[in-house]
Amino acid sequence: MDHRAATPSLLHIDAGASPAGESVSRRLTALFADRWRRDCGSAGHRYRYRDLAAEPVPLVTADYVRLGHRVERRGTVPVEQVAGLLRNAADRREWQLTRPLVAEVLAADVLLLGVPMYNLTVPAALLAWIDRISFPGALLDPGTGASRLRDKRIVVVCARGGGYGPGAPREGLDFQVPYLRGYFTDRGVPAERLHFVTRELTRAWDVPAMAPLRPRAAASATAARQSVTELAGRLAARQRDAARHAV
Repeated sequence: MDHRAATPSLLHIDAGASPAGESVSRRLTALFADRWRRDCGSAGHRYRYRDLAAEPVPLVTADYVRLGHRVERRGTVPVEQVAGLLRNAADRREWQLTRPLVAEVLAADVLLLGVPMYNLTVPAALLAWIDRISFPGALLDPGTGASRLRDKRIVVVCARGGGYGPGAPREGLDFQVPYLRGYFTDRGVPAERLHFVTRELTRAWDVPAMAPLRPRAAASATAARQSVTELAGRLAARQRDAARHAV
């Protein structure tokens, strides 16, 4: 019996550049993580935190691409066997930067992402992480070719300074949520296991022209806090039940 495999695991990733005290997405992911960990019990979970702004993931290079193409030509190579295909120091460097990130994702039952909107889309720091974990075959089962993300829960907490909903002047310019939804569904995550919580109009209190939008901003803030708290409690309960059945 693998007790470690039966222990719920949360990988918590923040991508915003603002410090914790000022970042809306960081405050919301912290709220989710605190509730999830509390409900799982002090000794009943594994938790890993990664701050992509404090410790940026290096951008992929030509060496990464060459290694990825070489591995991909062999079919779906198990992650554990990629090291045997490294030919030189450049290969080793790229794999040393990539392998730990992939391992964190594969070890997690729940993946929590804090994502502010930068210039209508996601932060470059998050894109660098996505590029690394998307190494050819790394997220696939080598035996079946099925996605190794299919049984995980993905929670994406988004924050944006303006409004992008129906009727808003910027309606249709949201390339944050659609991109992440597309990425994870393309990687085999079922729609029912992909959860988005979005808080809008976060700049309403410090941009004078947005002052009339403060009531809507306050409602969005309240709804987002309630959503992450309820979602964390619900997913923690499911993880507890799954862990009990696995023992």
